[in-house]
Amino acid sequence: MSSVNKFRILIVTSLLIFSSVLINAQADKKQAEQKKLESNLNAAKAKVALNEKQLNKSDSLITVGNKMIAEAKTENKAIETDRKNLDKDNAAKQKSLMKLSTSKDKDEASKARADLKALGVQYKSDSKAISDRQKDATKKMATGNSNLTKGKTGKKSAQDALKISKKSLEAAQAKYDEANTSNEKVASKDKRKK
Repeated sequence: MSSVNKFRILIVTSLLIFSSVLINAQADKKQAEQKKLESNLNAAKAKVALNEKQLNKSDSLITVGNKMIAEAKTENKAIETDRKNLDKDNAAKQKSLMKLSTSKDKDEASKARADLKALGVQYKSDSKAISDRQKDATKKMATGNSNLTKGKTGKKSAQDALKISKKSLEAAQAKYDEANTSNEKVASKDKRKK
């Protein structure tokens, strides 16, 4: 064999080896790109799920806030009715005891004054209990309003974030699908050549 033929064989062999290395490098690059696209798609799906969870949390805050406000309003009405009844009953009892305390019978008058003092103590005690209920209802109303405000604010920001994350998910899905369809076309062309 002549040296020219050996040289040709050497060049053809090196070209074949070099081309196979290039093909493998290109395949590795495509795999890396495919994995990157897949991880981007998964991250976009996770972001959408997170934003949907935040939206649900905001909706539940709004629901709880509205429920607390309604309960507080109902409680305030009941407290107002109880306070009116307490004042009315106290005034009626006090009026009758005042008449008895001015009685000419000293025993009856002193008993009426003692009952009047007891009635005053009882009225203060009942009035304090109603005031405590009123404070609790006011606190419940404030908490309900706070939850409602937080829920509305959170819902607005979650809706905005969800809209953005859905757009990024659509874009990532489109890129992923495009890469898969181009890979399938290349694979089908390779099969036809063989």
